Amino acid sequence: MFPGLAPLVTDPRLLAHAGGHGGICDAAAIPGPSGDDAAESAGWPFFGQLIAHDITADRSPITSDPHPGALRNARTPKLDLEMLYSDGPTGSPFLYDTGDPAKFLLGHPDGCDVPRNQQGVALIGDPRNDSHLFVLTLHAALLRAHNRIVDLLRDDGVTDVFDQARQALTWHYQWIVVHDFLPRLVGLPLVEQVLATGGRWFAPPPGQACIPLEFSHAAFRYGHSQIRHTYRLVHGGPELPLFPDLVGFRPVPADRRLDLAMIFDLPGHPPAQRAKRIDGRLPASLIALPEQVTGTVDAAAHRSLAVRDLLRGGITGLPSGESVARHIGVPPLPPDERSWPHSTPLWIYILNEAQHHGGDRLGPVGGRIVAEVLIGLLRADPASYLNREPGRRPTLPAAGPAFGLADLLTLARHAQPAI
Repeated sequence: MFPGLAPLVTDPRLLAHAGGHGGICDAAAIPGPSGDDAAESAGWPFFGQLIAHDITADRSPITSDPHPGALRNARTPKLDLEMLYSDGPTGSPFLYDTGDPAKFLLGHPDGCDVPRNQQGVALIGDPRNDSHLFVLTLHAALLRAHNRIVDLLRDDGVTDVFDQARQALTWHYQWIVVHDFLPRLVGLPLVEQVLATGGRWFAPPPGQACIPLEFSHAAFRYGHSQIRHTYRLVHGGPELPLFPDLVGFRPVPADRRLDLAMIFDLPGHPPAQRAKRIDGRLPASLIALPEQVTGTVDAAAHRSLAVRDLLRGGITGLPSGESVARHIGVPPLPPDERSWPHSTPLWIYILNEAQHHGGDRLGPVGGRIVAEVLIGLLRADPASYLNREPGRRPTLPAAGPAFGLADLLTLARHAQPAI
């Protein structure tokens, strides 16, 4: 995204110390102020994780390579819910109801799980969405939302229901990213500016999008600092850490079913739990990830998500946060607002910047990267609503004047189960 900026060279041992037990990223070692709840509800960083999975799950058909006999699988990042639909009822029939192929096959009747094979492996378009309870429950909700849209279309006499339902859900999801998710994360003025004038540092031509490293290895890893220390899954239930208690890759236990109203503000329900304020510190459950998530590691420090985030930035040669700030015309944070003594790794800088601005949303560097990339990916997708029907408004029911994620989740709660 900023190819002219020099990479920040930092000793990997320093990065491992900062992100490991007792380092500056360990909330248990350096706790923040008492009461670290942010303004937004606890589910939003998990919705951000779904977006990350979606744009990295996309693939175009295998095409011929210039070298004879060679093949390559070109990846084109899009916000098109391929993580849900995969290759459709024909190419991925195990995801769909054989009695009604326009609908997804659902798991447990109350929507708490997805279909699984006899060994407990999730039958879903992207296995990463089974990594923990929160992203899995959101995935299941989107399946149910699609099925409900199929019912609504049939009520209106539509016959080509699968393709119409897929487009409707995808475009409403894209609308939510632009008009609900991004304003909460980066602020409405920045979203409106990028929509009106386009990206200044990221504006790929149609069909030629990519994911910049500054986004994938730094800015869009902001959500790791928003994970709460513990969560309640239902009213009156126990407080549980994300890992290992809510790890996935298994059928959802009866006592681990999540009410989405506990992590999103849904109409007719009490306010949900809040996300943790962005402050550069991660809860203990992310400083010591379970082996189900990391696999076998060659060093204990590599179980820390903070260490992994820092090493990614170092290995890929990302610039410092200060150099990016100067490049885009933003005054760098003063030394007393940074947790790093000199030039700061971009991921840490973006978290420090968010904390400097209150911890509820990203600051000007992180916000600019995220807004330009997500809107730029939509602009580069010829099938997105921004290209096909930019003036289109949501058509699904909304509880308030503006359609948002809460309305889509409410629609999913009203879907009828099919096993």
